[in-house]
Amino acid sequence: MTAIFEKTFDRTLDRLVAEYAIEAWRGGELEAWLFEDEAARRAAEKRFAEVGIKARLHSAYKPLVHFFLEDVPAAPRIAITYPVSSAAPEQRFLLEAYPLAGMVGEAEISVTSAPVDGPLEYGVEITAADGAVSRHAVFAPNRLADDHIGEKLLSPCGWLRVRHPDGRIVDEALATDFERLFHETMAAIDAHPWGEDEPFFEALHIRVSMPGADRRLPVDEEAISLHEALHEDFYFSLLELFQKKSGRKLGSRGLQPGQIIPVIAAGEGAITVKVETRPLTTEPAFWPAQPLHEAEGPFSVSMVNETLEEIGGEAFEVSSRSGRPVPARYVRGTDHPIMLSGGQHPNEISGVAGALRGASLLSEREGAHFTVSPLENPDGYALHYALCQSQPHHMHHAARYTALGDDLEYREAEPLYEKAIRREAYSRTKAVLHVNLHGYPSHEWTRPLTGYVPRGFEMWTVPKGFFLVARHKPGWAERTRRLIEKVTAELAKVPGLVAFNAAQIRLYEIHAGALQFEVLNGFPITITEVDRHDAPMTLITEYPDETIYGDAFRLAHEAQTQTVLAAYDALQEMMAESLTV
Repeated sequence: MTAIFEKTFDRTLDRLVAEYAIEAWRGGELEAWLFEDEAARRAAEKRFAEVGIKARLHSAYKPLVHFFLEDVPAAPRIAITYPVSSAAPEQRFLLEAYPLAGMVGEAEISVTSAPVDGPLEYGVEITAADGAVSRHAVFAPNRLADDHIGEKLLSPCGWLRVRHPDGRIVDEALATDFERLFHETMAAIDAHPWGEDEPFFEALHIRVSMPGADRRLPVDEEAISLHEALHEDFYFSLLELFQKKSGRKLGSRGLQPGQIIPVIAAGEGAITVKVETRPLTTEPAFWPAQPLHEAEGPFSVSMVNETLEEIGGEAFEVSSRSGRPVPARYVRGTDHPIMLSGGQHPNEISGVAGALRGASLLSEREGAHFTVSPLENPDGYALHYALCQSQPHHMHHAARYTALGDDLEYREAEPLYEKAIRREAYSRTKAVLHVNLHGYPSHEWTRPLTGYVPRGFEMWTVPKGFFLVARHKPGWAERTRRLIEKVTAELAKVPGLVAFNAAQIRLYEIHAGALQFEVLNGFPITITEVDRHDAPMTLITEYPDETIYGDAFRLAHEAQTQTVLAAYDALQEMMAESLTV
């Protein structure tokens, strides 16, 4: 292990109390915007009140949502004007208000944009049941600054407004402990001598302990979590940092820095951080045993292996970067074959379940012909399990890529490790269809310290239902269209799935703008020509499953399973119709 950085940051909340909750400021007024949960802010307000200071402490993160959570009673009509900055995406502040439209029940809500580059504040007009109208300005403190790769970003920040009884006024940005933690840690990692060649390390651990608690919201899987947001900001910012160091394009999925592991734990008192390199691990994911078709959460690796054994066929496997097996089966039959895979991004948990369930059901059919590799990235799956032990509902994107730090689909150079399982599956089947099961966050995905909206993943920032992505080689557009028409028609029969999509799309369109995708039979879809895959047609599923359990998980893997069966049947029908495939 190599130590990179370690520090304790004085808590900004405590510093404000120590500096201003004193006799010299009695009779004064204080307002601050901090990255703290409501309980901590209210406790500090009481300490100010004890010495005669009127204090109001706001959340710097999602201030409009917190305003409605903390200050606004139920009302039948709400009108919101959101700020627009030329330094940010047009709907950035409307996204930061997500999922407000889903939180207000039956209230009539309208949103309009303010003039560009006006004050960074929301205008709120609330009409009560008795017709009384109140108007409010909700400040959204942000600062424009260069980020870790030299791009200017407008990001939420702390702020302080103080009025002394003698008339002195403070009104300025406040460098909070949350912000300092991130920027100083990033600077320390950037300054470390990493050498010239990828991978730069086996595993880079960023261990943070900070106070605060997640707050679940009354909308599906939505929650407010500074811990999760920090994990996301560290992980993707470090990918960007190493992309720059390697001379790669921003967003390159072929980068192989090593495994980046931010562990953001709930603690008490001051924020602490420790950064060090460590060796890779080899332990499997020990999720509890459960029924295959009624599972309420992710499967253990032993259950994956047992189910593959029951499916039968010819076993084949490759090894991951860490040495974990990547298992697969080839069931040889008389039908036209498909390749079936899950777990490329193993924090997308319903894909693993759907691949196993789909393969199990196909294996019961006479003539079934397919390969199945349900857990393509076991290193990421093990990391996801480890991270979920302390934060079970977070999306954990650090587990998305392999232990090399790349997306296995984009790997070209030897050793191929996990990617070799697809090459082997295609060599055995020469399948014209690959069904590749994926997922995406079940709740809002943010990067508050680097522009708020996840750079490079803007279309995935809030859920929009069960989404299908079809890719095809040149000359396969018409056949791919036929395939996805048949699949979505079958998926529309899954109880509750179309309604689930409609509700998420409605909320998406209020906060993110009109859906920029075709909706076919109730399902958002895209169809694009891509010449990167072995199979001429690839059907990728995207279910909002990071990270869900219980009934939500059951609907997720039912949708994935029915996609497998519908795609398999559609291919057989297309062949029977004598289409040239």
